[in-house]
Amino acid sequence: MTVTNRRAQRPTIRMVAAEAGVSTATVSYVLSGRRGEAGPGCSEATVSRVRAAAERLGYRPNQAARAIRTGRTNTVILSLTMLSDPWALAVIEAVQRAAAPLGITPMILADADWARVLQSHSADAVFVDAVREHNEQTLHELAGRGSRLVVFHESLEPEGFDVVRSVAGPGCVLAVEHLLASHTKIACVTAGGSLAGPRFKAYTDAHKSAGLAVRDDYVGTFDGTSAGAYAAATRLLSLEDPPTAIFATTDYAAVSAINAAQRMGLGVGTDIDIIGVGNTVEGERMSPSLSSVGPVGFFDSLARKLMDRALGSEEDPGVLDFPWELFVRESAPAKKAKH
Repeated sequence: MTVTNRRAQRPTIRMVAAEAGVSTATVSYVLSGRRGEAGPGCSEATVSRVRAAAERLGYRPNQAARAIRTGRTNTVILSLTMLSDPWALAVIEAVQRAAAPLGITPMILADADWARVLQSHSADAVFVDAVREHNEQTLHELAGRGSRLVVFHESLEPEGFDVVRSVAGPGCVLAVEHLLASHTKIACVTAGGSLAGPRFKAYTDAHKSAGLAVRDDYVGTFDGTSAGAYAAATRLLSLEDPPTAIFATTDYAAVSAINAAQRMGLGVGTDIDIIGVGNTVEGERMSPSLSSVGPVGFFDSLARKLMDRALGSEEDPGVLDFPWELFVRESAPAKKAKH
């Protein structure tokens, strides 16, 4: 096959327009990064149809031409604290899926040192999954300089940047109450620095409401790594009087607990029930599938907001809030009798 023939087969803007049933001007408007500027209005349905058509055909806008025209980098930065966490992987997957038809490239910061990096690097939009108290001022300075930031935080207000707010406490109560419906010996696997946090508090509060004491030997703390969570779960399951259920304060800790239980020959969902927090794609797809609690529509909504900011949306910054639900799957099915 010649180079000329290969080029002839590349999808064009006209092909995307025909596939989506719209004009080439509409395709250009949706995919060029000019949304929010003066131009023809497009409904969300039209935008979704154009993006889906571009993705099906494998169409990619001319990046060099777009950069010259718009002054944009065609990149978004994802600052993620722990890449091995299924939650972070789900964020990456959702953003990649939304960015591909727009010709936008996600760039990932794996050390969460966004404050330093963003002082010298620019992107069309930035997602930050962890803001420490000492760098809140930097966040406001960056927003003041025009950086388009989407920040995951439970209490910050949207002062020049968007805030993604997903309050975990009530959802975690749902998880523990689900286990309490059929268990009295429930352990908790949580990071050592999270004992004062809302997820562990949900564990203790739910026990108190059920008239049960929290056993010190049923609290398995770990160093924040998957290996540490595996070791903590192994210790709990090796007790002389082991728990019959485990509440893990993250999905990745719950996955590690499932691996530990299976390694010890226990049936997950029968001998031991395990539930996590986050409702990640990895947990849903694994076998046995992970029961979990999490926000509804979180990952796709986050990706859409980030793309809108990258494409120049001038909508005032606000709060994206998500309700939590319980997702009962194979690792902790509904049961009747307590044990």
